[in-house]
Amino acid sequence: MPKKIGILTSGGDCAGLNAVIRAVVHAAAHKGWETHGILDGTAGLLGETPQTRLLTTEEFNGNVMRMGGTILGTTNKGDPFHYPMPDGSHKDRTSEIIDNYNKLGLDALISIGGDGSHDILRRIAQQGSIKMVGIPKTIDNDIGETETSVGYDTAVMVATEALDRLQPTAASHDRVMILEVMGRDAGHIALSTGIAGGADIILIPEIDYSMENIVATIKKVKKEERNFALIVVSEAVKTPQGEKVAAKNSEGKTLYGGIGAYIADEISKKAEVEARVTVLGHVQRGSPPTYRDRLLATAFGVKAVNLIDEGKFDRMVAWKNREVVDIAIADAIKAYHAVDPDDTLVHTARGIGISFGD
Repeated sequence: MPKKIGILTSGGDCAGLNAVIRAVVHAAAHKGWETHGILDGTAGLLGETPQTRLLTTEEFNGNVMRMGGTILGTTNKGDPFHYPMPDGSHKDRTSEIIDNYNKLGLDALISIGGDGSHDILRRIAQQGSIKMVGIPKTIDNDIGETETSVGYDTAVMVATEALDRLQPTAASHDRVMILEVMGRDAGHIALSTGIAGGADIILIPEIDYSMENIVATIKKVKKEERNFALIVVSEAVKTPQGEKVAAKNSEGKTLYGGIGAYIADEISKKAEVEARVTVLGHVQRGSPPTYRDRLLATAFGVKAVNLIDEGKFDRMVAWKNREVVDIAIADAIKAYHAVDPDDTLVHTARGIGISFGD
């Protein structure tokens, strides 16, 4: 009998997810297997009937690979181990996910997600003896044991293009332009964007800064080089006093946002210059994937199918030393990948005169 594999996307969306799905469908079909897409992440396995659809190569012969987002849908809320119920209580619903997986008669599951999603899915897989292979995706690039993840390259490209567009208006109005980018608790997007986009200052959560140093850099730039300055700041950067700039939504979830406005206000007061802030937000997630993300997604998808064929489970595919490898999912979750202050790109930025405010 041909194998039946399931595939789902979990956590926040990003560019390249559909390219991963395409690669899995084609690689599986090449082996004579069926691929069943599970809708809306783990939410598609809750309730009495699993929400899935059969995926065929005919569906992926055109524009789908070029699309952002995920055609399967995803979810980044509702922990199945502690699921919020309508009456305000919480319930462990993992047994529903396991039961529905078994109803589908699947031989293996491919999960495309970040560290949080893989942590949850791995625990469910162990509880229900589900044969699982993971594929890393996150614009934050903070999953351990892999040099890059699906979605990161596109997010940096979008942010760099935004900085390119801010530069002319900064020069036209003698302004300091601040670009606030995503990154959760890691500064990879800000670091790469700042170098590629010609920023004068990069602020990331891994390196402490002071407003005095930022002001000094801006004054130096405006006195010796040009009439404007560009700053890239990661949304997770705290104030110099160590306070988070965030707010809680109606569900009680903490959402980053506002550090760019804080920096702009401080600069306007202390440097006596006009500062404006642009918060890029979810624009970084929704672009068609770059060619690098398409290549990475395809290589990851093929490797995941090959791991199933080899009977290797509880593994995550990863990119290391210009090749696709596989590692234990537990190791990837454990090894959080923040920016190392001694990282090559940090030294690169400092080498061309970019300040980190320290």
